[in-house]
Amino acid sequence: LQPPAPGYGSALHLSGGGAEAATGPDTVSVAVRGPRFRELKIGAGHRLDVKASGVFVLGIGHGNKLLTDLYNCHLTKVYTVGGLFGKATDDFSDTGKLVEKTTFDHITREKLERILAVIQGTNHKALLMHSNIDMKTQEAYELAVKGLIRPMGKSPPIIIAIRCLQFTLPEFQLEIQCLHETQQYLRKIVHEIGLELKSSAVCTQVRRIRDGVFTLDDALLRTQWNLKNIQNAIWDCQLKVKTEIEKTLGHQDKSPLHKMDVEMAQAADS
Repeated sequence: LQPPAPGYGSALHLSGGGAEAATGPDTVSVAVRGPRFRELKIGAGHRLDVKASGVFVLGIGHGNKLLTDLYNCHLTKVYTVGGLFGKATDDFSDTGKLVEKTTFDHITREKLERILAVIQGTNHKALLMHSNIDMKTQEAYELAVKGLIRPMGKSPPIIIAIRCLQFTLPEFQLEIQCLHETQQYLRKIVHEIGLELKSSAVCTQVRRIRDGVFTLDDALLRTQWNLKNIQNAIWDCQLKVKTEIEKTLGHQDKSPLHKMDVEMAQAADS
C-alpha cells in the first residue's frame, strides 16, 4: 500500500443510506445518527484463570448491577475436569514442573468412584454447616424443595456433586458442581484424588460449562462478538436472570433491567 499524497487524507461518510469513502485535503466528515458514544462500562463475573476455559459472564452498562445481584445469589457452577494418573507436578497441572512419577495400573473406575463418594459426603456436611439452617425446620424443607440450601455468605470451597464421566487409564474426566471455588482448587482436588488412590494425578483441563443460570448454549465464541449477537444474548438471558434473582433474593430491583431494555432499543434503532 502506498501512503496518501501530502495534504490528502481519507474521509468516511456514514449515514442512514450506508457508508462511502472519499478523499480530500486533510478533512474528515462523519455523519452518524444518535447521541455521541462516550463510554461503556463492562464488568466481569466469576473469573477464569489463564489455564481454564468455558463460560465467562460479563455485564455491560447497567448489567453490572445485575452481576452484583447474581453474586449475592451464591449460585453453583459446574465444571468438567480432566485428569491424568501417574505423575505429580508442582502446580497440579499437566504443564507444571514434574515432581514424581507413580504406577497407576491398580486403579479401577470403582475405586475412583468410591473416593468421589467420600468427597461428596464430606462436602455435604460442610454445606449444611455453612448454610446455618436447622434441617428439622419447615424453612429447611422449603429451601431443599427449591434447591436453595447453600451458604448465602462467605464459605470455603464446597463441592455439591462430583461424578466420573469418563475413565480410560491413565486418563479420566470428572464433572464437578461447586460453590466458592477457584480453578486452582479443582486442580488440587485431582491431585488429592491421586494420593487417595495410592498414586498421583495431574489436572489436564478445567472447563466451566455452567455459571449459575448461564450455560455453554448462552455463550458467544470470540468470532461471534458483534453488536447484534451481543444484543440477542442479553435479550435471551434477561428473563432467567430476573427469575433467579427473584427466587433467591426475594426481590428484584427492576431499574437495571428496564434501563438495559431502553439502551438496547436505542442501539437497535441506531
